[in-house]
Parts: sequence; structure tokens; C-alpha cells
Amino acid sequence: MHNTTPPATPSAPPARRKVPMLQPLRHRRYRLLWLSNLLSNLGTWTQTFAAAWLVASISHSTQATALVPAASYAPMLMFGLLAGVVADAVPRAKLLFAVNAFMALAAAGMAALAASGAASPAAVLALVFMMGSGSAFMWPAWQAAMSGLVQPDEVEAAASLNNLSFNFAAAAGPALGGALFVMVGAAPLFLFNALSFTGLLLVYLDWMRSGGKEDGQAQRPAAAGGITLQGLRTGLQAAWGSASFRRLLRHTVCIFGAAIAYTALLPLFVRDVLLREGGAFGSLMACVGGGAVLAAFVLPELRARFERRHLLAGAVAIFGAMLLILPLVRAWAVLMALSALGGVAWSTMVTSLNSAAQLSFPSALRARTLSVYLMAMALGQTGGSLLWGAAAELAGVPRAMALAGACLLLYALVLLRGAAGGRQCNL
Repeated sequence: MHNTTPPATPSAPPARRKVPMLQPLRHRRYRLLWLSNLLSNLGTWTQTFAAAWLVASISHSTQATALVPAASYAPMLMFGLLAGVVADAVPRAKLLFAVNAFMALAAAGMAALAASGAASPAAVLALVFMMGSGSAFMWPAWQAAMSGLVQPDEVEAAASLNNLSFNFAAAAGPALGGALFVMVGAAPLFLFNALSFTGLLLVYLDWMRSGGKEDGQAQRPAAAGGITLQGLRTGLQAAWGSASFRRLLRHTVCIFGAAIAYTALLPLFVRDVLLREGGAFGSLMACVGGGAVLAAFVLPELRARFERRHLLAGAVAIFGAMLLILPLVRAWAVLMALSALGGVAWSTMVTSLNSAAQLSFPSALRARTLSVYLMAMALGQTGGSLLWGAAAELAGVPRAMALAGACLLLYALVLLRGAAGGRQCNL
């Protein structure tokens, strides 16, 4: 799965013509990758639903269910900076082929485990961790490479297309999984994810055979000295040496650390509070994805009207309010509407923080500094999953959700206070 927002090009003129969203599809390799990635995203979101509900079904432990997102994001925290160095040092077509092949094998392993009837929470979490490890090495390379497949003035349109692909899959995958889980079980859903990597692997193989060219130019050789400790140090120094980037990292950890409560606790909320089955869980996840798809169409207008920090603060406040209200509601239509609204807010938070991270450094450092940003996101999501799982164990799922919502509302005030202070930064 590639949640892709190709980096903006800092050297591009500030005033340029508006590019239609579909225009980047005229580039053959980008078009093939986009279509293949859409299928892979659909497979990954189907598996995301299946893994979470499978653990919730075979374990009564609140903490075990909350560990599913933690197992997915922890590898980025552990390997993120190394992944950025590797992405800057290894031809990206070869790297992307290798990590996607590894993820396909891990998904096939999950299918075999589920089909055997011997699935345990620990085994499922271990395979989710393996999938997350592949994603950790994929994300910096993918984000750094994709802008080379389109023209500079098409980067924003490509970003919109990629987000649309990811969010469409986020809506369709859980809905499909929820409908099929009761009928066929988890194994076929995991197998579908394994097979969904086929298109990407074929495109990467063709890319490798063509010499790894990006935008008509040969793929740049590996960085001098290859993968070194100095490369790791350079990425950290560049990221930590910027006051505005440190502030961005703090926002990322705090916001995602609280917002992940929805993902971590939703299976438990459906199972223990709503007393419903996997189809209901998949439907609510699909509503979040549907809201994110809607965001792709409304965000351009919102960006034209509001500064990035104000837009981010509003999204954080909306997501926090959703988490506060959700435990009080039992009407299904209202639950779906709240989840869809949360999807709009989630997409706004992700794109605002991601675009700020991509605009912070030049291309030569982009993969490594993006990996630091992704590590901050992983820190928030991993730590938050553990925190809200423990809170739900102690105080119950509704109270844990409400507390996370209150934290987000407070942080929205922090963001607005920073904006009132007139800070000049990407956020």
C-alpha cells in the first residue's frame, strides 16, 4: 500500500497554470503505477480490516486488539531513518521491487496462517509487523521517486490523484472485507492482498529493465559512500537543525498520538459497546475512507481560503469533537455520518502535515528528512495505540475515546495560539 503524496518542487514558479487532476496519467509509467497502486491499496485496506477484526474475534484482550496498529507502525519508528538513507543510496526501482515482493510474501503467510485455523493474536501481530517493516522501507523511496515521473507543474495534480487512490481504497477495502469476512473468513482476504501486489511488481520489473529512468533521465547513481553512518547523521542533523521542522515533528507526534485512538479502539467499540459484528466495523471504516475521498474535492477550495495552520487546527478540532461525541451515540446513521466527518478531518491532517514536511528540504535530502517525519508519525501512532489500549483496559473504551478527543481539542487551541503568535513556518 502506498499512501503517496509526491513532493512539491520548491524551484517551481510560484504562479503557474492550474493542471487538471487527470493530466499526470498521460505519463505511461505513472499511469501504470497509479492503476497498480490502486489495486494494491485495495488489498491492503481489505487486510487492515481483516487483521484487526481477526484479532478482536480470537482474543478478549483489549490491549491485543489495540496492538494491531502499533505493530503496523512500529517498524517505521525502528527503521525509518535507515530506510531514508537506503532510498537515497539504492536505485529506487530495485528497492521498491524488493520491498513489495517481501510484503506480498508476508501477506501470503498471513493467508496460510488463517487458513490453517491456528491463527493466534501473537502470530497475526508478528506478520502485521513484517508487513509494516516492508512499508517502512517503501514509503521514503516511493515518495521521493514519484515526482520524477511527472513534470514539475503536474506534481500537485499527481498528489491529488494518489490521495484519491488511497482514500478510495480506504472506503472500498473495509466495506468489501466486512461483507466477505463472515462468508469466507480472513484467509481469502489476506490472499487477495498478496495477489494485489502483482501489478506493482510487474511495473517495477519493467522499470528496472529500462535502467530505472525517472522523467526521461537515468536513475542517479547510488550516493557516494553508499549506506553509511554519515548518511544517517546527515539526515538527522538536517531535520533537527531546523526549528520549523522540529515544530512540525512535535505537531505530528501529538496529533497522531491522540487521533490513532479511533483506529485502535474502533474494533472494540463495535464489539463491546455497539455489540455488532465485523460488517459494522467494516462499514464504519468505509465511512472514514469515504470522508477522505470527499476531502480530495473540498480541500483545494479550503486551502485557497485558509492558511495551512488554521486548516490543520480546524481538522484537529473536528476529529477531536468526533471522538468525544461518538461514544454517546447509538443511532447507526449518526455513527456513519460522524465517521465520514472524521475521514474528512483525518485526510486534512495528513495532507497538511505531509505537504509541510515535503516542502521543508531540497531533493538531495528529501528522502532522509521525510523518513524523520515518518518516524515522528510512527512514534505518535505506535505510542498512541499502546496508550489508548491501556486506557481502555482501565477505564473502558468510551472513556478512552472521549479522553483522546479532549486531547485533540486542547491541541487545536495550541495550534491556533501559534498562528496568533505570527510564527513564520510551513505550519
